[in-house]
Amino acid sequence: MKPILSTSTAIFTLMLASPALADQSDPQADQAEAGKDSSATIVVTGQLTDFGATKSDTPIVETARSISIETEEDFEEKGAQSLDDALTYSAGVTAEPFGFSTRGDFAQVRGLDAPEYRDNLQYLFGYYNTTRQDIYTLEQVEVLKGPASVLYGAGSPGGIINVVTKRPYGVTEGEVRFDYGSFDRKQIATDINIAIPGAEDEAQFRFVGLYRDGDTQIDEVSDNKFVLAPALTLRPADGTEVTILANYSDQDSDTAHQFLPVTGTLLPSASGQKIDPYEYMGAPGFNAYDTQSFALTLILEQQLSDAISVEAVGRYVDSQADYRQAWIAFQGNGVPRIDADGNGIWTYYLADNRSEQLAVDARIRGEFDTGPITHELLAGVQAQDVFTDSDTAYVFNGGTLNVFDPQYQNVPSVEQIRQLQTNGPRNYVDTTGYYISDQMSWGALVANAGIRFDRVTNRVQNGTTQKDDATSLSFGLLWRGPAGISPYVSYAESFEPVVGIDTITNEQLLPQEGRQYEAGIKWQPTGVNALVTVSAFDIEVSNLPNPASLVGGNSQQEGKSKVRGAELEANALIGGLRVDGNVSYLDAKDPNGLPLTSISDWQASLFALYNFRGPLLGLSFGGGIRYVGGNESNGISAIDNSLLTYRVDGRTVGDLSLGYDFDRFQLRVTARNVTNEEYYAVCLVRGDCFPGEKRSINGSLTVKF
Repeated sequence: MKPILSTSTAIFTLMLASPALADQSDPQADQAEAGKDSSATIVVTGQLTDFGATKSDTPIVETARSISIETEEDFEEKGAQSLDDALTYSAGVTAEPFGFSTRGDFAQVRGLDAPEYRDNLQYLFGYYNTTRQDIYTLEQVEVLKGPASVLYGAGSPGGIINVVTKRPYGVTEGEVRFDYGSFDRKQIATDINIAIPGAEDEAQFRFVGLYRDGDTQIDEVSDNKFVLAPALTLRPADGTEVTILANYSDQDSDTAHQFLPVTGTLLPSASGQKIDPYEYMGAPGFNAYDTQSFALTLILEQQLSDAISVEAVGRYVDSQADYRQAWIAFQGNGVPRIDADGNGIWTYYLADNRSEQLAVDARIRGEFDTGPITHELLAGVQAQDVFTDSDTAYVFNGGTLNVFDPQYQNVPSVEQIRQLQTNGPRNYVDTTGYYISDQMSWGALVANAGIRFDRVTNRVQNGTTQKDDATSLSFGLLWRGPAGISPYVSYAESFEPVVGIDTITNEQLLPQEGRQYEAGIKWQPTGVNALVTVSAFDIEVSNLPNPASLVGGNSQQEGKSKVRGAELEANALIGGLRVDGNVSYLDAKDPNGLPLTSISDWQASLFALYNFRGPLLGLSFGGGIRYVGGNESNGISAIDNSLLTYRVDGRTVGDLSLGYDFDRFQLRVTARNVTNEEYYAVCLVRGDCFPGEKRSINGSLTVKF
């Protein structure tokens, strides 16, 4: 990790040594003061900051991209208990593509996997090696849709998910929250902010912590968690701000994904019996998904003058996971995994996973004019070293289990399986990127353009090394028209390295490349606290594996995937009524022209909450309805080589929210999937189905002080 360490050290030293040339107010304190006057605060959507998804505080209505934001107020009112839950009312997002989960959040944006970022730096790497982020530690969740490589380097063409950590601000206050809900879910959490007496503007401290002891909708699967997240902000001189964020998370759980056989769920069994979708197919005493992670983040902001500032965010993360699971063995596409009596062969899997990251993103921001054009120029360097390791063991014939009447017998011990464990090769990924972006305003026109150069080195412990270079571009144009109507167009690119050798060209595989054309209209009605965004987009992903129909290709990477669609997202606050609604359409095809797995063509949702006034002041009541269309999974049958398709039906679920605020107390009861709709999120052609989220009811009492 020497290159990134030396780069980050030099940048941080330069910033700390820079003179403070301009006064700087306390933005958090100003925000807190503004929050006391609801007429001065836009509460319909969250607000972007320099450490948000766009690395700029340019308002969403003036940004030529589609962006969705969910705030911590949204989390509470909509009853979200996970990051996936928090995104179920966001346009263009498939929030739970694999149903109810305890291992992590797997949200997809515009039909494609989306990497998770925290305060501008990527947070998750590899698979199942880090603790799931807890939304109680977050101020908001942001979804930047479409390619984002100009700002973030290697990543998905679908978009990114950036979460914003709770940071200290200039008012001393706090809360303690008690939760109890379905499946005996008990949680206590606290959020305390302290503006140091006598130095309220210069030193602020915040502590967020929680402890959870709870079961889940799957028998034997718990979801216990312990989080400590202290934060400190210091302003040692005018124009200088330093924030330190720490996060320790410890999760003891199991995996809710049971990989239920498609026979007996989506397809009828020989006996006509059905598998209980919430049945436990694991091995008690063996199964576990226990994770620990520690993250330390440093955010530096230095105002050099009224027009020039320097900022950086650096992070160190160390995560590890003890993952053990038993499931019914896979037999191949279309081959039943259970016999006529419902017996299946157990597979045992054990993995000790670990990841370590050191990363920094430092940039200089300048505001200046060239004639009638106003510029906000951003130039930066982003570097990170990531280490991942996975030591695994498989047992493919570990006894049998009857899926209709599970009897958990003859389960091997963890020590017995661990004797078969092999050391996987360690993987090191070093990334360095240089970028520049210019946001330009000329009267009613707002334009932006950006370019980035990246070098990515993948090095495996066995001696294999692959280096990839990439150049990414982005452009956008928006017109601030009359009546708050702002049409826009944009273009953006992405890349993602693919490690390996092309067996046809005998050269290293090329990075997957993505590009998106987007056009839309943003409407912020005059005099109304509302924002409506309508967008249409065309995404192409190239350098994918060849389609099955291609014979005699010049390489292995001539496949292309197409994702086209349209989105409508509206947020409004009219009097005491708050409304969030969205509709999304996707036409997402893989290189063979088949629909992308687990992606629905239509999605829609509507959430409304009314805050009563007069004699019922403090009472709020509302709810939402979510529709997700059917989806399919395709593959080649292992029986007759024909096209095999499994399709699940769409579903409509409802949510309710009831709250009452009085004095220093807040009561809220929420219910998700209130009618207890039973559905499968997806059934894969390899032979397994994933149940959706069961009805859950949660009550909370928050005491403010």
